[in-house]
Amino acid sequence: MAFRFVHTADLHLDSPLKSLSLRNPDLAALIGDATRQALIGIVDLCLEEQVDALMIAGDLYDGDQTSMKTARFLAAQMGRLHEAGIRTFKIRGNHDALSRITQELVLPPSVKVFGGRAEAVEIGAGGLTLAIHGLSFSKPHAPESLLGKYRPAVAGAVNIGLMHTSLDGAAGHDPYAPCALPDLNRTGFAYWGLGHIHQRRAHAGASTVIMPGMPQGRDINEAGPKTVSLVTVADDGRVTVEERLTSLAEFSRATVDITAARDWRHLADLVASGLEEARAATRSRHAVVRLKLTGQSDLSFALRRDADLFLAEMEHRAEGLGQTWIDRIELAVERLDAATADRADPVVELGALMRDEVVARPAFRDDIREMVRDLLDDLPAESRRFAGETEEAFEAFLDRLLEESGEDVLARLKSSAGEAA
Repeated sequence: MAFRFVHTADLHLDSPLKSLSLRNPDLAALIGDATRQALIGIVDLCLEEQVDALMIAGDLYDGDQTSMKTARFLAAQMGRLHEAGIRTFKIRGNHDALSRITQELVLPPSVKVFGGRAEAVEIGAGGLTLAIHGLSFSKPHAPESLLGKYRPAVAGAVNIGLMHTSLDGAAGHDPYAPCALPDLNRTGFAYWGLGHIHQRRAHAGASTVIMPGMPQGRDINEAGPKTVSLVTVADDGRVTVEERLTSLAEFSRATVDITAARDWRHLADLVASGLEEARAATRSRHAVVRLKLTGQSDLSFALRRDADLFLAEMEHRAEGLGQTWIDRIELAVERLDAATADRADPVVELGALMRDEVVARPAFRDDIREMVRDLLDDLPAESRRFAGETEEAFEAFLDRLLEESGEDVLARLKSSAGEAA
């Protein structure tokens, strides 16, 4: 008789969305509740597939949470599994180690939470003997590999390991309990269920190693459909893995070249077509799209001047598509006459002066860099990602900021000059 389980990680239940809520409170409410809906969907999947267990590889919570509403919600979902005879195996990740809920929450007896010392729980399933191995973070940081602390593979059993680890590293993720794939393959474990990295990774080898990614993205940096793994251990110990969709809302990017736009209405139609394509490509119930407009157009000044009006128009078009949201509109549009502009035009002349004499000065860039860093220091950690998560990304953000702010100034001056004429 096969043993089947669902493997997930990094739900970050009820994680705050301060930066998103500043732009669109309704969208923030949808995404804020989506982590709960993802867990409900995971429990529903366990019940529908009549699995033997749910395995959670860390970061069920999101840091220093104190809300007992989160605790009660989680206990209710674990209770649904308990009533169906489905066991839960859970390790704590770096965010769980910060959470008060971790210490205070009382869960059903069918839930096994591994502690700070490695354990191996042996269970029987038909003719199979399985050993479930786990080790939790006791502190928020684990700079060294935890693999050596795990118990050896249990002889005669199918060994399944749960580990919260950055593996060999990933952009945007700090190194937590790093380890190498060859080392995991040498353990003799049939399956390693990992957590921490928010993008899915699957590695075939002597061990099946799966990083399921998070089951629900929270912003554009966590784009794409999100899933869990439905794992089957056959009577002969062979492991097969199915990917199952769990995300309620799916972030994506859509780039639209507006060079062909003849007027404002045609521009809106072109961008709406790009939005429709993004909606059609979305696997989840809700599509959250970040639009990037490119190309050359004499509408560039109007777009920058009336960005709020254009956003309202696109949000209206999104409503017509159903369950479609605009995350943001990015402008990377050049003026059609940028290369041949008449230097006699005072606005054009001012733009050249700003670009060549002001923005190009290292001292000016240093001042702006310092202002941005001061602003970031005053923001909560979860709201700082817009400026990049590496030094290179931060410098690229400064490039965009300086270029776009200059274009915004020119657009407003151009508009004023036109009205005065």
